[in-house]
Amino acid sequence: MRKTTVTLVTCKRIHAHYTALILINPMDQSMTTEFTPLMSLAGGMLIGLAAVLLMATNGRIAGISGILSRLLPPGVDSTGWMQGAAIVLGLLAAAPLYNLLGAGPIEQTITTGYWPLAAAGLLVGFGAAFGNGCTSGHGVCGISRLSMRSIVATVTFMITAAATVFVLRHVIGA
Repeated sequence: MRKTTVTLVTCKRIHAHYTALILINPMDQSMTTEFTPLMSLAGGMLIGLAAVLLMATNGRIAGISGILSRLLPPGVDSTGWMQGAAIVLGLLAAAPLYNLLGAGPIEQTITTGYWPLAAAGLLVGFGAAFGNGCTSGHGVCGISRLSMRSIVATVTFMITAAATVFVLRHVIGA
């Protein structure tokens, strides 16, 4: 069994302080995860605000899988198509806009290859369809409405995610 230690360190990056949660495995030094509490809090608040505004102005839940499904056949919704397209375009434009505003490029590294990534995407899509919603719909909007179905779905997402990470990092060693 591999031993993993967890260390919190404070670093400087682009004139800002952040805290990095570093998972150090003696066999593999590449498992590093950045944890930025203030940016995470700000991002969560913006997601919550967007969900509330969408519900208040249009009576729709801000679930990305539902929004995307209304843009594609057979579920095309002519009344909410423009709004859905704006949300999807905003999601796609966020990283380039962040870069243009001077924050620098976002580093993204894919270490497994594209076929496992595509398979994972298909599994997530299947899970969202099977669970009648995705993490944004159930986790952000459903829990805030005290929907028991959403609470159960979110607990299932979280347990599955934790088990997957544990098996991949500590059992298989991927």
